[in-house]
Amino acid sequence: MQNLTPALSTVGIYVALNMAILLWIAAKTGQLRGKYKVSVGDGGVQHLIRIIRGHANAIENMPMFFIMLLTGALIGMPVSAAHALGLVFTVGRALHAWHFIQEDAPRWQRGGGFGLSFLAQVILLIGLLGHGLWTLAG
Repeated sequence: MQNLTPALSTVGIYVALNMAILLWIAAKTGQLRGKYKVSVGDGGVQHLIRIIRGHANAIENMPMFFIMLLTGALIGMPVSAAHALGLVFTVGRALHAWHFIQEDAPRWQRGGGFGLSFLAQVILLIGLLGHGLWTLAG
């Protein structure tokens, strides 16, 4: 049985970094709520609408990515692959968050952030599916 600790530790690094991204968005959302005196909802404030949507997008994408990354680590994914996928996803999520935190930001930030996150998710999905089918067929 192989030692899973390095792969699981790698997953832990990226889980922690992505949690930091979520805390960053939450803190910025709280600052905006204070600035515009909106405690619940968005108050019709465009910047608040924007940042709340960015936060929601992160919440929608992060859990399944990390379930897949953890599954990969548990079935023997190389640590280098976990680092590569975790890094690409995390850079994508940070870029995406940065786009939504700003009141007005260039589209490339959102597109680049989405693209990197999506790429990591698709590669991981294909890898897990392929490994599972290969294992069952073998």
